[in-house]
Amino acid sequence: MSGMARERLAELLATTAERAASSVHRKLPKTELSVAVDGVGPLRFPVSDEQAVLLRGLGHRARFGRGEQTLTDPEVRDTWEIPNELVRVEWTDAFAAVLDGMRAELGLPPHCRLTPELHSMLLYETGQFFVAHQDSEKDDAMVATLVVTLPSAHTGGELVVEHQGQTKTYRGLKTAVSLVAFYADCPHQVLPVTTGNRVTLTYNLLLAGDTQAAMAGNPPVSELAAGLLAHFATPVVLPYSSRKGDPPARLAYLLDQEYTARGLSWSRLKGSDASRGALLRAAAEQAGCEITLALAEIQETWDAYDADEDEDGWYGEYEDENPGDDEGSGSADDRDYVLEDLIETSTTLAHWIGPETGRLEGISLDLSDAEVASTTPTAKMTAYASEYEGYMGNYGNTLDRWYRRAALVIWPRSLGFASRAEASPEWALGELTRLARAGKIAEAREAVRSLKSFWHAAGRYPGQTELLGKALEAARELDDAEIAAMLLRPFALERLVPPHGPAFAALAAHYGDIWIDGLLHDWSEGWRPGSYGLVQAPLEWLENLPRLCAALSAEGSPSTAAARRIVDLSWTMLAGQVGPALDGPLTSRREAWLTTLGAPCSGIIAAAAQLGSTNVLRDAHNLARTTGDRAHVLAMATLRAAGAHRAGFGELATSSAERIRAALSQPQRAPGDWSIVLPAGCVCELCEVLGTFLRHPERRALDWPLAKDRRRHVHARIDDAELPVRHETRRQGRPYTLVLTKTEALFERERLTRERHQADLAWLTNEWKVST
Repeated sequence: MSGMARERLAELLATTAERAASSVHRKLPKTELSVAVDGVGPLRFPVSDEQAVLLRGLGHRARFGRGEQTLTDPEVRDTWEIPNELVRVEWTDAFAAVLDGMRAELGLPPHCRLTPELHSMLLYETGQFFVAHQDSEKDDAMVATLVVTLPSAHTGGELVVEHQGQTKTYRGLKTAVSLVAFYADCPHQVLPVTTGNRVTLTYNLLLAGDTQAAMAGNPPVSELAAGLLAHFATPVVLPYSSRKGDPPARLAYLLDQEYTARGLSWSRLKGSDASRGALLRAAAEQAGCEITLALAEIQETWDAYDADEDEDGWYGEYEDENPGDDEGSGSADDRDYVLEDLIETSTTLAHWIGPETGRLEGISLDLSDAEVASTTPTAKMTAYASEYEGYMGNYGNTLDRWYRRAALVIWPRSLGFASRAEASPEWALGELTRLARAGKIAEAREAVRSLKSFWHAAGRYPGQTELLGKALEAARELDDAEIAAMLLRPFALERLVPPHGPAFAALAAHYGDIWIDGLLHDWSEGWRPGSYGLVQAPLEWLENLPRLCAALSAEGSPSTAAARRIVDLSWTMLAGQVGPALDGPLTSRREAWLTTLGAPCSGIIAAAAQLGSTNVLRDAHNLARTTGDRAHVLAMATLRAAGAHRAGFGELATSSAERIRAALSQPQRAPGDWSIVLPAGCVCELCEVLGTFLRHPERRALDWPLAKDRRRHVHARIDDAELPVRHETRRQGRPYTLVLTKTEALFERERLTRERHQADLAWLTNEWKVST
């Protein structure tokens, strides 16, 4: 056995749990079943071609489900479905005995019963088929599917069932009834019928009874309990280090069968999962642990190569310059790959049965490798998606596979609050508030302290705005400045919205200005530029800043002061990004970006005017007075986004009108003036020659012999500045000749700019009443 406790647990479960089949086959004499169809009459076995023709006349194309859709596509499912209301089926007592035998072979305990519910009658004619798929659960109690193939003289049409990489093939019989039951999660397909007609009855098998048998006193339980205690007491060796960290906080044991959110239930665990679940529940109780059921999303990344290529082929030459056309990348569903080393595995719990509610709850919890165990490796399961990345020079030759597996999640009872909180911060905040309001302040504060190791990541969970509302509420109830700051620190400032106003104001009044300033500093940490460039501004949030500040200032002076601090932080962040971008030529890309900043700038100015933040107003107006076309675009976008707001914008409107008048007073370009200014930047010899050509008022074309790299540099200078110059390469001689030609767009752009200035001035005069 492995020395690791979790691996010993998995091995012990492999040897002690009852082994179960995922699909089983039985046959019955044809006399044990009678089928009659309205419009056809009683079917005679084997089903004749004449009766198959009559059935075909009653049928319609069978549909199939894909996500939330119900579709008809003969490329996927090509078969005829006979309406259920026309079909009458009678079995002898032998059918019940067969079902009970199937139950036992599928690993379901004796006190459970499988009840068949007729789902459909199907006719497969020659050439018809159903591609590989999994059955959806048509009933909460459904655990398996039963396919009954009626006797007929057909060939082909085999039912192929897959589980854990192994397939079983079941053929129909000419003189007997063939019955195949398999768990609903098993991928299966019907191969094309080669001759004759295949007629089947499909049933949903509904489970009655709880699959969890009592395991107390079972000898393996004590050994499993000891294994759990060892797992939670053994420090984890940190990756890429010999140092040891804390012991794992939980154990997720992956089950072998697949379960949907609808079908996840203790009472409906299937096969060996049922006995293993019962053993682990008993062991968890004995070890002082809690246990629940969960659904996990798993991604594995493998070092792999295409089996159709030379194993060492990726060392050779490749000529395709367009990676997007690489046939070696993309979906891997229909190709064979050789797996070598497992590079990385990630496991995330997405749902679990709430330990208190007993209902399925959405969660998000990433597990470390030290917290995951399984008897069956994930690689042996069927992936629901895969993607192959061919060799890309310095990376690639990897195969990503995605799986969904159910898991039994166990944690020490002493870590119960922290374990649930890490999976569902929303639950934790609600529980903290409940404890505090019930007078259990000390218990609530102690519970918060148990979150310190992971709570910093709470801000990455979805629904942060709603989560922040709960955190603000809990922070006030706990009545402890340090604990409140710890609870709130993971969030970002842009998650604060007007409905949070009363709760935020209560904190400002209770904990004071210094505490609030520290919190706002932490919340805006992500706004400060890092070593790799500027942050992404929360533009939509800034646009709505006046509403937030109005909500805060309505709550009194402490929160009004906090609102001013928020406006200061917002302006500092936005000005730090916008200021350096106002210098230089106005390209279409830069114009589009500056236009998107109009609404955020407008939001900050309106909020500053509401609060009397004169420093922000002054800085904003100074920034907008910057000379150049870029500043004009930003100023006009800001004014157009102001809407009903007027306070704080008057000086900006006036300075914008003055800038426009100054631009319109300049003489227009003479018809024969072809001079163009090359924007400041590179001062190399090529750019000096380019600048000289561009400045020349009469010269329109330049033939310039240049090597490839030097041509590229000139191309880049022209394209980056979007100059009205066409560049072409005449591929004659050595080196090739770069041909530059000034275009009529030079005059057209200036005409359009002048017209826009005139329209902007008219709008300012009408909307903002600037003097003419």
